[in-house]
Amino acid sequence: MTGHVLPPEGLRTTSDPVEGATQLVLVRHGQGAVNVTGVIGGVVGCSGLTDLGRSQVRALSDRLALTGELAPSDALYSSVLPRAKETARMLASSVGIDEAAIIEDCGLCELHPGVADGLVWEDYVKRFDAPDWDLTPDVPLSEGGESWTGFVARASTRLEHIAQKHQGQRVVVATHAGVIEASLLRFLVGTTPGLAQQRLRLRTAPASLTEWEYSEVGWKLLRYNDAAVGLTR
Repeated sequence: MTGHVLPPEGLRTTSDPVEGATQLVLVRHGQGAVNVTGVIGGVVGCSGLTDLGRSQVRALSDRLALTGELAPSDALYSSVLPRAKETARMLASSVGIDEAAIIEDCGLCELHPGVADGLVWEDYVKRFDAPDWDLTPDVPLSEGGESWTGFVARASTRLEHIAQKHQGQRVVVATHAGVIEASLLRFLVGTTPGLAQQRLRLRTAPASLTEWEYSEVGWKLLRYNDAAVGLTR
């Protein structure tokens, strides 16, 4: 028998793993209190996970401990918001990282809300001229806050820096739905940082995994929305 077992590289729709690639695994936090109370959840408004959120992260942690799919990891990062920090602490042992070694990074936070932080959305709408980010993605949420475009640039650039810092390693990041969407816009869709970004408005599940492979050939999405259980919000 002669010929290629697989199609020639120029015709293939799948790719082989890249030796020495960086594995960047983004974990959306479990359900946060802000997800059910309607509070704008920056550093002022975020009060951590709900009981349901903890059960979501616990289910993921139990699965990871059983499968060993992310152990050992070389680093565990978290945004500085309580719902992400709590998620990271709950996952630490199942990815082989000591809680004391978790790296907190504000660059991994959800969109910075500015002076609107801590308001409920109803009061925000009364006080501010709420932008429509499908039409004006460069308008900040409120004074001192980020626009959608600025947020996508900040979050995706920070993820890229982390991947470059940990070349050839496995890194887990406890973060937010918006940061995961920013990664998809930047690394999958291929948008340019600083330019207007069309929102994807995805349904990223709580306590779900999004996995990237990063190497000299670029970014490859290996999985998205991989959750241990079908819990929502």
